[in-house]
Order: sequence, then structure tokens, then C-alpha cells
Amino acid sequence: MLKRFIQAWEVRLSKVDRHRRASPFAWGLDHLATDTTHLPVPLAPDDFPDPPTFLREYARQTLPVGAQFFTPPPLAEWHFHDGWLTFPSSIQTPDEPNNLAWARYFPVRERPGATTRPPVVLVLPQWNADHASHVSVCQGLNAFGIASVRMSLPYHGSRRPVHQVRADYMVSPNIGRTIQAVRQAVHEVRLVLDWLESQGYDRFGIIGTSIGSCVAFLAYTFDRRLQVAAFNHVSSYFADVVWTGISTSHVRAGLEARVTRHDLRDYWLPISPFPYIEQLGRPENRSKKTLLIAARYDMTFLPHLTRHAMSEFERHRAPYQSAWMHCGHYTTGETPFKFHDGYLMINHMRKHLNPGGHVVRQALQERLPAVLRPRSRRLRPSQ
Repeated sequence: MLKRFIQAWEVRLSKVDRHRRASPFAWGLDHLATDTTHLPVPLAPDDFPDPPTFLREYARQTLPVGAQFFTPPPLAEWHFHDGWLTFPSSIQTPDEPNNLAWARYFPVRERPGATTRPPVVLVLPQWNADHASHVSVCQGLNAFGIASVRMSLPYHGSRRPVHQVRADYMVSPNIGRTIQAVRQAVHEVRLVLDWLESQGYDRFGIIGTSIGSCVAFLAYTFDRRLQVAAFNHVSSYFADVVWTGISTSHVRAGLEARVTRHDLRDYWLPISPFPYIEQLGRPENRSKKTLLIAARYDMTFLPHLTRHAMSEFERHRAPYQSAWMHCGHYTTGETPFKFHDGYLMINHMRKHLNPGGHVVRQALQERLPAVLRPRSRRLRPSQ
């Protein structure tokens, strides 16, 4: 009964956006061939008989060197003004607006004389999120003494090409561009960490939702500075979500005449969580605190894909906690589920990043309505 109700609600919410259109298919090899320096042997599409052969070889060589693939050059230039951090993206694309990365910084009041800075969490929203999305998560973290940075994903907001209504270039039937966009997003997460380090921060967490979850996972796996993570919607393979989810049916429409689901899985393996989960089972990563949040009636990240990812965590003895919500993908952002979801993410960060009891008490006293604030004890007159 509940499943039918939630999934009918999911379908209605998925149809609110009427701008989805099937884009033309493209191999997109030009987006990959411009930078193959991470590979042991640089590849050129002209050296292969066809694009599928190039893509499979590209994936085969990239997987063992994932650390290099997802490591950007050092942050050399940045600008900070009025709470916004901007810097040139490490990957320059043909779409000029996309080449400037944006992030919004939410600091917290720090105790005078403190010898360390508070913890900070990077927040990565979902596909096609607007500027207001996940701001409440950042503010919720602030309430518990945790600073935050809300990232803007490639091709989103002001980074979207002028002829695009949606952020469709982030995930599209252009196979090479999709790989490049996810890699670009991971690079930018790590460049923001560089900036935060330069500002004196040394305790870091990350939260990602939907495609932001995938990007956050890839950064978390390869950056040792990230020690706490909450992944909001989880899947094993990037391609399987695109192929089976209701949110990406228009992307599949542009793909299925040229590739199969298993072909696409092979091509997009370098940007899938699955091949990298074993990294979190290594001794040096077992101290990381990982929370996997899933929705039982999700029609975008199908539950069997989530369970597949969890089974891989268990196979490699990678520690994690899980939480299953009684909702779907879109309904996670609806009342009352959004409050439960926010609690799960923020509480995980509060618990493991340890912002400090005095900070939490002060923040709560300032933000709670006056009627709910604890009353100070009245001093008795001296006798």
C-alpha cells in the first residue's frame, strides 16, 4: 500500500520538469583525448578501429590509476568575495561558462583564542539543483558548529551554456563528455579542500545527494583528508542508474539505439563507485566513517543497485552504516522525509567530526526560539 502510494507520488514529481528532451548520441572522444596524461601510455582515438574499442581501452587503463585520474593540479588561482569562492576549473571545456567553478561558503562563529578551526563539510547537491538547493543542509550544519561549503556542479546554474535550459551536459548521451564532467566535479571538490586547508581547516567531511553522491564518493575514496561521509542515494554502477531510472529516461532514449546497458557500464566504469569500493577496505581507510542513505521505493536509484553496492562494501570489509528511508528519490526532498534525511546527514557529521560541546550549546541557544531556550538559573540572594 505504502509502496504504491510513494511510487505514484514519485511519478507525479518526476513529470513536473517539462524541459527534458532526448539529446543526440555522441561518442564524445574529443572530451577524453585532450587529457590522457594520467594513463601509462597516452591514447589517441585514431589509433583504434572504432570508438567502442577506444572507450574500453581508456576505461581499462584508467581504473588502476584512479588516484591520478581524480587528482587535479594544485589550486593556483582563486577569488573569494561576499561568501562565494570562484576559481578556474582544472579541466577546461569547450563551454566557457563551465570553466569557472563556484562554491558558497558558510562559516561558523569561532571561539576567541581557539587553537584549531572547526570542522567543515562539503555539500554536493543533486542533478539540476538550483542555487538554493541544500542551503538548508549547510545551515543545519552551522547550527551544530560545523562550517560548510555548498558546491556548484559542472554545467549547473551560471555554469550552464546559454542554449541549455537544464544541466543536461552533466549527464547525457555524449559518453565522453559525461566522463569528463564527473571527473571535473571530483577535481573541483579536491581543489576546494586545498583552499580550505589554506584557510587553516584540518577536519573535513562530505555530503552528496544523487549524482552528488557519486562525485562525493569518488573524492572521498581518493582524498585522505576526507574522513567522514554521508552518501544520499547510492548505486554500484553509474550506467545502471541512467539506464533504469525514471529521472534519466530521456538520456536512455538518446543512448539505446547505439549502445546496450552492458556496453555503457563498461564505458562509464571509471566514474562508477563499484570498482573503487575495495579501496575503502584497505587498512589506511578503515577509520573513515561512512553512511549510506537509501530510499526503499526509489525509482531512480533502484534498491537492488544500492544493495549491490552495500554487498561490495561487505565483501571488502569496508566499514559503513546504512539507513533506509520509507520514501522514494524525489520524495526524499518532500515533507516529512526531508527532515528525517537532514537529521541523518547532519547527525552523522556532528557525531564523527566532533565540533565541540560548547559550540553546539552556543549555536542552539542562538538559533532556537526564545521560548525553547534553556533558562539560566537564578541566583539566590545571599543570606
